[in-house]
Amino acid sequence: MNYKKGTDVLPDRLLKEVQEYVEGCLVYIPKKGSKAGWGYLSGTRQLIDKRNNKINHLYEQGESIRILAEQFHLGEDTIRKIVYKKK
Repeated sequence: MNYKKGTDVLPDRLLKEVQEYVEGCLVYIPKKGSKAGWGYLSGTRQLIDKRNNKINHLYEQGESIRILAEQFHLGEDTIRKIVYKKK
């Protein structure tokens, strides 16, 4: 992330307007456009969704929460959150 001095990049009128809200601190200004959700660019979100779908399928087939927790190396509370989540 690059830091820029406000007086170098903002017009005077805009700088004065921003100073009405914040002064003497760092302000993050996000990029334009939509941001990809967590894990979508790296593929992690898809992996977790695939794992959760498998957990749901096994649970619907009668597998116990305790066994699923052991099989997927997750806590029983985490398995409950996955299988009881509204779809």
